Amino acid sequence: MKLECFALIPDPPALKPARPTRAWMDATGDRFAYRCLPLNIANCHGWEILSPFNFAIQWNGGDRAADIKIRSVDGQGHRQLPSFVVSHFNHGVVTFHTGYLFRTEPGWDLLALGPMNEPKDGITALAGIIETDWLPFPFTMNWKLTRPGEVRFARGEPICLVAPMQRGMIEQVTPEIYDLSERPELVQEYEAWKASRTEFLSKLKQGDAETVKEAWQRFYFQGRAPNQDTRTPGHSSKLRVATPVDKRKRRNAPR
Repeated sequence: MKLECFALIPDPPALKPARPTRAWMDATGDRFAYRCLPLNIANCHGWEILSPFNFAIQWNGGDRAADIKIRSVDGQGHRQLPSFVVSHFNHGVVTFHTGYLFRTEPGWDLLALGPMNEPKDGITALAGIIETDWLPFPFTMNWKLTRPGEVRFARGEPICLVAPMQRGMIEQVTPEIYDLSERPELVQEYEAWKASRTEFLSKLKQGDAETVKEAWQRFYFQGRAPNQDTRTPGHSSKLRVATPVDKRKRRNAPR
């Protein structure tokens, strides 16, 4: 499957695979946050559009576009900044122009949101789902300021993450609620996990040497239930998304 990314300007913002690391995860004790495989997979799920400038957003809390001031913090990109980030929708919303017109294959939309698992003080990314299999014009990426004051973006910091998703798939899903007791084989697997987890935490609290050395249980990372010895087919412990290939006839040096 292809995701076509048509550059609207000669030197658009860099588009790169989403980063696997997060500063706050690095800062956790022994980097324990990376033991959560769902976080790791989500971190890498898509492609990030990176800010080409260092800039600051100042907001006084008002609802007018004029209540938001955007400025370069180092003088670089001062002239290009207004065509990249503006206050357009009022009400504390900041709008980014991605520099691309995206096209997906028939029946596929594009999910656009902020970088996953990366909270930012003072501002939050708004998510959108766009029908990019027919759209002949670009979409914008929007963020909502959450408090008066100043928010800064650094050069190379993600301002948008894009990931294809199949249109209509969610509408084909019907959630069904059951009592766990109605699925005996699942009860066995759940009870095996519960017993294993209880024993592990008890030994960890008691300072059992082997348990302390193990530090954490790896069932999900290994793709298996506690009462299974083999890895579940199709389990993924690492996500590798492709690096965008520049096929422009007139190529520009990457940032």
